[in-house]
Amino acid sequence: MNKGIRFRAYPNKGQKNLINQTVGCCRLIYNKGLAMRKDGFAAGQKVGYVQTSAMLTDLKRQADFVFLRDVDSIALQQSLRDLDRSFKNFFEKRARHPQFKSKHNNHQSYRTINQGNNIRIAGKYIKLPKLGYVKIRQSMEVGHINNVTVERTPTGKYFVILNVDFEPELRPNNGGKVGIDVGIKEFYSDSSGNVVPNPKYLERSMRKLAREQRRLSRKQKGSNNRNKQRVKVASVHERITNQRNDFLQKQSSMLVRENQTICIEDLNVKGMLRNHKLARSIASVSWAKFFKMLEYKAVWYGNEICRVPTMYPSSQTCSCCGYKNPLVKNLAVRSWECPECHTKHDRDVNAGINILKKGLLMQSA
Repeated sequence: MNKGIRFRAYPNKGQKNLINQTVGCCRLIYNKGLAMRKDGFAAGQKVGYVQTSAMLTDLKRQADFVFLRDVDSIALQQSLRDLDRSFKNFFEKRARHPQFKSKHNNHQSYRTINQGNNIRIAGKYIKLPKLGYVKIRQSMEVGHINNVTVERTPTGKYFVILNVDFEPELRPNNGGKVGIDVGIKEFYSDSSGNVVPNPKYLERSMRKLAREQRRLSRKQKGSNNRNKQRVKVASVHERITNQRNDFLQKQSSMLVRENQTICIEDLNVKGMLRNHKLARSIASVSWAKFFKMLEYKAVWYGNEICRVPTMYPSSQTCSCCGYKNPLVKNLAVRSWECPECHTKHDRDVNAGINILKKGLLMQSA
């Protein structure tokens, strides 16, 4: 099993220049490979990884592209492999058609493979091809390194993402069973009656973000002041992302640590984002990322994740007697009393109980 680990890197000036040069060369080779495939398709010719790899070899022999010899050759080959994988994902309908990469994208990266132990951690440094020893902030021990992605963020920070071999150890949990009903006002309500409020990191930073974006719009394009202000805007976005990821990691780890079985709704988040009135709130709360964290942590530590069908009326059904109340379809109804058994329900907690019952029923079937 593999795992990704992200460390902050502190390259010196020369290493930064080489990283930027490598990113540019990888982008150039990726775009030339994509153009070659498009031209081949238009001419009715089959162009794959073998043909694009031969193109790279020819380019290195040309005087106009001698700079390609200065960067990591494995990273250049890897950009063509990534292009080949992008086309496979496209043909298997898992992704959109590959697009040309732009140098104006402020988030840039390249990937290189560990061959012959040419990538290794030595004390406070990581050895990378061509770059040599780069200082890092290592927060945990790592196993065998398979590949490394060197990343430059819009704020100008550098990171290394290590793909390492990982053998998870089954962690003991409290053996509980819980149903989760996610929402916008409350991040989730569970079947035990616990309610976790939505921290709304984006909404809390909107005034500052809007102020910095206004200042950015007034700067002259291409000026140093505009680039400095762009970094300030990116810093606000980065802070929001870090806060959100930290919150999601802690909540998902807590649920996996305390419960053996976790039942969630199989929500079509992508479809829900088409609702333009709620799209920003749904994107901000990050349900899809939260569910993904629960799933991979459950695989690591031996928990069970059960997805309940989207159309199951968890909010409308009384968790005590099973009566279905059509009036609860109205989202404005936050609490209701069952006409049959007269039990008073909180809408979200009742939904969490029903999701748990449905999930356990699906498991036993």
